[in-house]
Amino acid sequence: MTATTNHRAGTHPPAGPARRSAPFAARVAATDWAALGEELDAVGCALTPRLLTPADCRALIARYDEAERFRSTVDMARHRFGSGQYRYFADPLPEPVRALREAFYPHLLTVARAWADKLGRPAPWPDSLAEWLRMCHAAGQTKSAQILLRYGAGDWNALHRDLFGERVFPLQVVIGLDEQGTDYEGGEFLLVEQRPRAQSRGTTTVLPQGHGLVFTTRDRPVRSARGWSAGAVRHGVSTVRDGRRHSLGLVFHDA
Repeated sequence: MTATTNHRAGTHPPAGPARRSAPFAARVAATDWAALGEELDAVGCALTPRLLTPADCRALIARYDEAERFRSTVDMARHRFGSGQYRYFADPLPEPVRALREAFYPHLLTVARAWADKLGRPAPWPDSLAEWLRMCHAAGQTKSAQILLRYGAGDWNALHRDLFGERVFPLQVVIGLDEQGTDYEGGEFLLVEQRPRAQSRGTTTVLPQGHGLVFTTRDRPVRSARGWSAGAVRHGVSTVRDGRRHSLGLVFHDA
């Protein structure tokens, strides 16, 4: 007897990793990217809709104690970065991290190229994340820069930039994994922008559980009397007053 199938051509479900990554890619694609881009231009950061379910968030938090999944651990107080701890994922990245990073890249690339044009800078980022990472590796930046962060009561993160070499992508994403008001208090995300010939401007954002915040890595175009100027930006986290706060950092260049 000859085996038969009811699947029509082109209707087979995606196999393996493609099926697992599909929900994450769909959630990123469902973002109103026009509106998000406008907010990035106005403020330097913008929230996405929910990208991770509470179960997704709990699964990522549980990975924090699996040391073999990470290439290094940083104690922030030891290095005077603030107080708290974070870990850099080792390759291969867990599926949510890999899938979200790949899904974000083409959307953020549009913003990155527009910003470079306004500032009269080259835009070295190719169409695919894989090709961009090959360029990072050729420049000696070969280590994963994807971060899982953990803060306890009294912990905080000093204002900084996530720059690891000459190859830099101008936008990155942080995703809240806990719920403020239930799991922790305080711990707002901080963005401080030095505007040309003006006082610095600060923006605070509460990260809703499972939502991402797209923000400026190093600088961004801001209006000035002479047209467009680069406004230098740093980010950090305010003091966690109670509980425990976790977040996932997606960086689009390697270290």
